[in-house]
Amino acid sequence: MPIDADEFRRCLGSWPSGVTIVTSRCGDRIHGMTVSDFSGASLSPPLVTLCCNRDSITTGLIAEGKCFAVNILATDQQELSNRFASKKLEDVRFEGLECDTAETGAPLIPGAVVNMDCSLIATHDAGDHVIYIGRIEAAHIHERAPLVYYGGAYRTLSDEATD
Repeated sequence: MPIDADEFRRCLGSWPSGVTIVTSRCGDRIHGMTVSDFSGASLSPPLVTLCCNRDSITTGLIAEGKCFAVNILATDQQELSNRFASKKLEDVRFEGLECDTAETGAPLIPGAVVNMDCSLIATHDAGDHVIYIGRIEAAHIHERAPLVYYGGAYRTLSDEATD
């Protein structure tokens, strides 16, 4: 018998993850959401995976527009992470943001550590989520410290390396 949703949340809370905002565009419509279920999938070709809640507006837009951008957030972008995660703020998520536009058309979040512009190449159903696989068409890397989420709170990385 599988574990319940609360226990699964506690398990995932024990795994530190980077914080991203995934954005997409279809025609004139743009949308975005905070996503921590993101990872690399392949070096050649360069592929990434996203796990997106099936009920999210952004999830539908990715499917329609066939593109998305993964924006890895910096330590000073907690407010943006919260805004793009809040259902109450869905209609104002992009207010005050001057986003660049990626080659695919997806918005690129300013100030991010990395912006990756991706073309959607595969979709897989996974319970209450959809797994998207994207091919990275372009990337912009900025020397900034990443935002991390662990144990139900935002964290920063220490500069100390351990052996």
